[in-house]
Amino acid sequence: MHAIPQTTPSRHRALPRLFALLLALGLSTAALGAPPPPAPPQGPPPPTWEALTDAQREMLIAPIRERWNNEPAERERMLERARRWQELSPEQRNRARHGRHRWEDMSPEQRRQTRALFETMRSMTPEERGALKAKWRAMSPGQRDAWIREQRGKDTD
Repeated sequence: MHAIPQTTPSRHRALPRLFALLLALGLSTAALGAPPPPAPPQGPPPPTWEALTDAQREMLIAPIRERWNNEPAERERMLERARRWQELSPEQRNRARHGRHRWEDMSPEQRRQTRALFETMRSMTPEERGALKAKWRAMSPGQRDAWIREQRGKDTD
Protein backbone atom coordinates (compact mmCIF):
# COMPACT_ATOMS: atom_id res chain seq x y z
CA MET A 1 0.00 0.00 0.00
CA HIS A 2 1.37 3.42 -0.88
CA ALA A 3 1.59 6.22 1.60
CA ILE A 4 -0.54 9.23 0.81
CA PRO A 5 1.70 12.29 0.40
CA GLN A 6 1.21 14.90 3.06
CA THR A 7 0.93 18.55 2.19
CA THR A 8 0.67 21.60 4.32
CA PRO A 9 -2.82 22.09 5.80
CA SER A 10 -2.77 25.85 5.17
CA ARG A 11 -2.38 25.28 1.43
CA HIS A 12 -5.38 22.92 1.40
CA ARG A 13 -7.49 25.50 3.24
CA ALA A 14 -6.51 28.24 0.82
CA LEU A 15 -7.09 26.28 -2.40
CA PRO A 16 -10.87 25.79 -1.97
CA ARG A 17 -11.28 29.52 -1.28
CA LEU A 18 -9.09 30.37 -4.26
CA PHE A 19 -10.96 27.99 -6.51
CA ALA A 20 -14.31 29.45 -5.39
CA LEU A 21 -12.99 32.93 -6.16
CA LEU A 22 -11.82 31.86 -9.59
CA LEU A 23 -15.14 30.26 -10.34
CA ALA A 24 -16.90 33.45 -9.31
CA LEU A 25 -14.62 35.49 -11.56
CA GLY A 26 -15.10 33.16 -14.49
CA LEU A 27 -18.85 33.22 -14.20
CA SER A 28 -19.42 36.82 -13.19
CA THR A 29 -20.12 38.06 -16.70
CA ALA A 30 -22.02 35.01 -17.92
CA ALA A 31 -24.11 34.57 -14.80
CA LEU A 32 -25.65 38.01 -15.09
CA GLY A 33 -27.49 37.15 -18.29
CA ALA A 34 -28.21 33.49 -17.55
CA PRO A 35 -31.71 32.37 -16.57
CA PRO A 36 -32.07 30.90 -13.08
CA PRO A 37 -31.73 27.13 -12.80
CA PRO A 38 -34.95 25.11 -12.69
CA ALA A 39 -36.45 24.47 -9.27
CA PRO A 40 -35.84 21.01 -7.85
CA PRO A 41 -38.81 18.65 -8.12
CA GLN A 42 -41.15 18.70 -5.16
CA GLY A 43 -41.91 15.55 -3.23
CA PRO A 44 -40.78 13.66 -0.19
CA PRO A 45 -37.06 13.89 0.54
CA PRO A 46 -34.93 10.86 -0.29
CA PRO A 47 -34.37 8.46 2.61
CA THR A 48 -31.32 8.45 4.84
CA TRP A 49 -28.50 6.03 3.97
CA GLU A 50 -29.68 3.62 6.66
CA ALA A 51 -33.18 3.52 5.11
CA LEU A 52 -31.92 2.67 1.62
CA THR A 53 -32.38 -0.87 0.37
CA ASP A 54 -29.34 -2.99 -0.43
CA ALA A 55 -30.12 -2.54 -4.15
CA GLN A 56 -30.24 1.27 -3.79
CA ARG A 57 -26.93 1.31 -1.92
CA GLU A 58 -25.34 -0.92 -4.56
CA MET A 59 -26.64 1.38 -7.32
CA LEU A 60 -24.95 4.36 -5.61
CA ILE A 61 -21.66 2.60 -4.92
CA ALA A 62 -21.28 0.75 -8.25
CA PRO A 63 -19.89 3.72 -10.27
CA ILE A 64 -17.18 4.32 -7.67
CA ARG A 65 -16.28 0.62 -7.54
CA GLU A 66 -16.10 0.53 -11.35
CA ARG A 67 -13.86 3.59 -11.49
CA TRP A 68 -11.65 2.21 -8.71
CA ASN A 69 -11.21 -1.10 -10.54
CA ASN A 70 -10.76 0.42 -14.01
CA GLU A 71 -8.33 3.19 -13.06
CA PRO A 72 -5.64 1.81 -10.71
CA ALA A 73 -3.37 4.79 -11.39
CA GLU A 74 -6.04 7.08 -9.90
CA ARG A 75 -6.56 5.16 -6.65
CA GLU A 76 -4.14 7.21 -4.56
CA ARG A 77 -5.67 10.41 -5.86
CA MET A 78 -9.18 9.15 -5.08
CA LEU A 79 -8.15 8.25 -1.53
CA GLU A 80 -6.51 11.64 -1.04
CA ARG A 81 -9.65 13.43 -2.22
CA ALA A 82 -11.79 11.36 0.13
CA ARG A 83 -9.44 12.12 3.03
CA ARG A 84 -9.50 15.86 2.28
CA TRP A 85 -13.30 15.80 1.92
CA GLN A 86 -13.59 14.32 5.42
CA GLU A 87 -11.54 17.23 6.79
CA LEU A 88 -13.82 19.89 5.30
CA SER A 89 -16.42 21.61 7.43
CA PRO A 90 -20.07 21.40 6.27
CA GLU A 91 -19.83 24.99 5.00
CA GLN A 92 -16.65 24.18 3.02
CA ARG A 93 -18.35 21.10 1.55
CA ASN A 94 -21.31 23.22 0.43
CA ARG A 95 -18.96 25.72 -1.22
CA ALA A 96 -17.10 22.89 -2.95
CA ARG A 97 -20.37 21.41 -4.25
CA HIS A 98 -21.51 24.83 -5.44
CA GLY A 99 -18.18 25.37 -7.22
CA ARG A 100 -18.41 21.97 -8.90
CA HIS A 101 -21.91 22.73 -10.16
CA ARG A 102 -20.78 26.10 -11.47
CA TRP A 103 -17.83 24.43 -13.22
CA GLU A 104 -20.14 21.90 -14.87
CA ASP A 105 -22.31 24.75 -16.17
CA MET A 106 -19.37 26.68 -17.66
CA SER A 107 -18.74 26.85 -21.36
CA PRO A 108 -15.37 25.56 -22.62
CA GLU A 109 -14.22 29.19 -22.95
CA GLN A 110 -15.15 29.99 -19.35
CA ARG A 111 -13.32 26.88 -18.17
CA ARG A 112 -10.23 27.87 -20.16
CA GLN A 113 -10.25 31.32 -18.55
CA THR A 114 -10.80 29.89 -15.08
CA ARG A 115 -7.91 27.43 -15.48
CA ALA A 116 -5.59 30.22 -16.59
CA LEU A 117 -6.60 32.38 -13.63
CA PHE A 118 -6.20 29.50 -11.20
CA GLU A 119 -2.72 28.61 -12.43
CA THR A 120 -1.62 32.23 -12.13
CA MET A 121 -3.27 32.94 -8.79
CA ARG A 122 -2.21 29.82 -6.94
CA SER A 123 1.31 31.20 -6.40
CA MET A 124 0.21 34.75 -5.51
CA THR A 125 -0.11 36.37 -2.13
CA PRO A 126 -3.62 37.39 -1.00
CA GLU A 127 -2.80 40.99 -1.88
CA GLU A 128 -1.65 40.05 -5.39
CA ARG A 129 -4.78 37.94 -5.89
CA GLY A 130 -6.95 40.88 -4.82
CA ALA A 131 -5.22 43.17 -7.29
CA LEU A 132 -5.59 40.66 -10.13
CA LYS A 133 -9.24 40.11 -9.23
CA ALA A 134 -9.91 43.87 -9.50
CA LYS A 135 -7.98 44.08 -12.75
CA TRP A 136 -9.87 41.07 -14.20
CA ARG A 137 -13.25 42.60 -13.38
CA ALA A 138 -12.28 45.78 -15.22
CA MET A 139 -11.14 43.92 -18.37
CA SER A 140 -13.22 43.52 -21.50
CA PRO A 141 -13.59 40.00 -22.95
CA GLY A 142 -10.91 40.82 -25.54
CA GLN A 143 -8.52 42.03 -22.85
CA ARG A 144 -9.15 38.84 -20.88
CA ASP A 145 -8.31 36.72 -23.93
CA ALA A 146 -5.10 38.71 -24.45
CA TRP A 147 -4.19 38.28 -20.77
CA ILE A 148 -4.71 34.51 -21.03
CA ARG A 149 -2.54 34.31 -24.16
CA GLU A 150 0.15 36.31 -22.35
CA GLN A 151 0.04 33.92 -19.36
CA ARG A 152 0.36 30.91 -21.64
CA GLY A 153 3.37 32.54 -23.29
CA LYS A 154 5.01 32.87 -19.87
CA ASP A 155 4.51 29.14 -19.25
CA THR A 156 6.45 28.22 -22.38
CA ASP A 157 9.39 30.56 -21.71
